[in-house]
Amino acid sequence: MHIPPLDPNVAARKGFRESEERLKRFWKTVDVAPGEGGWAVQLDGRTPKTPADAPVVLPTEAAARLVADEWAAQGEYLDPATMPAQRLAATAIDRVSQAREAVADEIAAYAGSDALCYPADAPARLAERQARDWTPWLDWAARELGVSLVPSSGVIHRTQDPAAVARVRDLALGLDDFALTGLAALTPALGSAVLALAVQRGALSGEIAFDLSRLDEAFQEEQWGVDAENAVRTADRRAEAMLIDRWIKAL
Repeated sequence: MHIPPLDPNVAARKGFRESEERLKRFWKTVDVAPGEGGWAVQLDGRTPKTPADAPVVLPTEAAARLVADEWAAQGEYLDPATMPAQRLAATAIDRVSQAREAVADEIAAYAGSDALCYPADAPARLAERQARDWTPWLDWAARELGVSLVPSSGVIHRTQDPAAVARVRDLALGLDDFALTGLAALTPALGSAVLALAVQRGALSGEIAFDLSRLDEAFQEEQWGVDAENAVRTADRRAEAMLIDRWIKAL
């Protein structure tokens, strides 16, 4: 699921002062505190708001501290690009809580065309690497989740068993809003519902799952070298996967 940039008004509610273009840091202390519904982020003792004007309250102290640390790390001006956990929290509270069925449908759709089901035919070394590294996770999904997906040959689409896709949807809907948000963010980042569920279940780290998701890219880099711009994008995508992993573990 696409996670939108943090609204610059996210903390400029209930009397918080906002600059014309960027929100200037108005708080000195950052903490978390137990409250109704979980753990609230506290800026000088006050709870910031989401774009929909809901308090930033998370289900666990660890998750609240993950968000609070981002607020504490801000400089003179608020930089939403450096606050991915805050974006996840706002998305869970404002959007996912209101659209759980649609979010689960998006995740299930990835299972219907999961990246692990489309290994390369050639070159042989890449095909062998994908078979070696991907097959155990397809087997894991069948064994541990009851999700049996069948690999295709080449790029031709293979329709998966509707029961397997429905099972992924049910697993997604079994999560709370915050865990569902993490799964919804991680699935498209990896192109694989199987790998995302493995991270959500603690069977894989976000970093290893990311590396598994880009075996073909890594193979091409080994053959032709690494483009500098692409290396930056890859680093950003890896950092995103690792952050979502921390988010899931904090829950």
